Amino acid sequence: MEFRKARLGAAAVGLAGRRAPATPAAPPQNGSSNILLNSWFTLNKLYYGDNLDILRRYGKDDSVDLVYLDPPFKSNQNYNVLFQELDGTRSKAQMKAFKDTWVWDEEARRVYEETVEAGGAVAKVMLALHTFLGASDMLAYLAMMAPRLMELRRVLKPKGTLFLHCDPTASHYLKLILDAIFGPKRFLNEITWKRSSAHSDTKQGMKRCGRIHDILLLYSKTDTYTWNTLYTPYTKEYLESEYRHSMPDGRRYKETDLTAAKPAETSNMNGMSSDWRRPMRNGRRTSTMSMSIPRMGVNTRL
Repeated sequence: MEFRKARLGAAAVGLAGRRAPATPAAPPQNGSSNILLNSWFTLNKLYYGDNLDILRRYGKDDSVDLVYLDPPFKSNQNYNVLFQELDGTRSKAQMKAFKDTWVWDEEARRVYEETVEAGGAVAKVMLALHTFLGASDMLAYLAMMAPRLMELRRVLKPKGTLFLHCDPTASHYLKLILDAIFGPKRFLNEITWKRSSAHSDTKQGMKRCGRIHDILLLYSKTDTYTWNTLYTPYTKEYLESEYRHSMPDGRRYKETDLTAAKPAETSNMNGMSSDWRRPMRNGRRTSTMSMSIPRMGVNTRL
């Protein structure tokens, strides 16, 4: 089974997919966003260039299983490609990879107006952001991101998911745009990645808590997305601390509190039901739980 995924950085797009036709496609004319040519991503091939142009030129509708997007964060910094000598030491030679500084200029205005003129929910969000942020550098960054995120949704399969890697500088604005593109119900998670240990940044003269995490926003295209749950084994230390008691056959178990802070309605979920009874002096209630065990054909009251 072919699995296709896309990872977009500042300037390159890497996707695996069907083989491209023998005749290469011509580039879009006049920057038009409506031209989708008869071509698609080639298996195990790295595409170098503006990812918006690459998506519009080679991105076939509903063709990608998963997108991981690691765009510029609007960090207002320049990033270089560092080379190494043969012995592994860093070379003095460097090449500027990309400039993560965004300025509201005529090009930013053109991209913004193109998105707004297309209409829809994204246009409404961009208009609202313009009202709040004004013709600012942050709006220039968001105007750059919006059409790319729209193209990424287009190439996703119905069961596909998108992970957008960003940081707190603009994550709250990007989430609004993603809600407009995918729909609020397609938001699955905001994942916090702690990338360094806690620090206060006071040595750098900062009067705030240390900025030690990035954000990953997870969206699905539909409600029938693919999700493969991963499990890791419990550590010996965890088992010994949480499940300190053992049965004669060696199975571990834990003793826990069966009281509740407030009564609950009788429920039936996965064959389990609970009834809260007998108020105690401290205001809590004890519980009796009935658990069905289909394999044994009996009910055991705990």
